[in-house]
Amino acid sequence: MLALTTLLVTAAPVLAHDGGEGLYGETNDQVVTNAGFILIIFFPLFVFVVSMIQWRLEKRKDARKAIAKKRAQSPGGW
Repeated sequence: MLALTTLLVTAAPVLAHDGGEGLYGETNDQVVTNAGFILIIFFPLFVFVVSMIQWRLEKRKDARKAIAKKRAQSPGGW
């Protein structure tokens, strides 16, 4: 626990090299605006893609359940 606390306390000064300039470089208004637009596009697109995946999985589950129900209702056998 002490090691984790020490790591968290010392991480910020180590990562803030070059006068606080990040890995990307100097950030100005245009960079921040573009990052905001990327986020605005990413999250609705992510929700849409995950929803489509969930919809397909639900469709497959319903089809499997329908087949199982049909097999259980048919007399079958010899």
